[in-house]
Amino acid sequence: MQITWLGHSSFRIEIESAVLLIDPWFTGNPMFPAEVRAEAIAGVTHILMTHAHADHIGDVIAVANELSVPLVGIYDLVAYLQKRDGVAGMGFNKGGTMDLNGAKVTLVNACHSSSLATDAGPVAAGSEAGFMIAGEGHTIYLSGDTDIMADMEWMGDYHKPDIGILCCGGHFTMDMQRAAYAARKYFDFKTIIPCHYRTFPLLAQNADVLVAALPKVQVIEPQVMQAITL
Repeated sequence: MQITWLGHSSFRIEIESAVLLIDPWFTGNPMFPAEVRAEAIAGVTHILMTHAHADHIGDVIAVANELSVPLVGIYDLVAYLQKRDGVAGMGFNKGGTMDLNGAKVTLVNACHSSSLATDAGPVAAGSEAGFMIAGEGHTIYLSGDTDIMADMEWMGDYHKPDIGILCCGGHFTMDMQRAAYAARKYFDFKTIIPCHYRTFPLLAQNADVLVAALPKVQVIEPQVMQAITL
């Protein structure tokens, strides 16, 4: 299995026979070099969306059209984009699990907001979510944008993820201290990959606090387009 950070909250995950593109935001993403776009999306089989904010779905339509692959996420958002843009979609809801080329993907709760930007202002677009992605002997908890929430207790106990891809940048999501608290209290991660940080000065610029707070966990600060093999 390979996990590749594409900046901010965008990831490429190669697991089982799937290549999952998570929250692709390339255009205007200061962390993402435009010249590696073709490499980043090569072979993608599905595009997963955690919620509707522009820094998470900014390039979903362009990539879906280019590769003729489906959008995967909460039903309301998928159905809206299918109707508006004519793309393929696989909508489901929290608690649902889909088999994506051998990877078992479950939609789970998050605590944030989800809206589309329009000329009339933000319009609600489904509900924010995270994913449990199981395959190759691992389960990844991809938190999406969230704060600490009590649901993490049963999610950790039921799914038992060994890998956490956690938003940690603060201001719009939980920060490094809060993410570390959640990891200690609710999960038994072997590996954590922080995200939703370093993109703007407003966000955390390193994961030092997370590393110091979790000495028994392998915290990997990702580098854009450098695959992490687990």
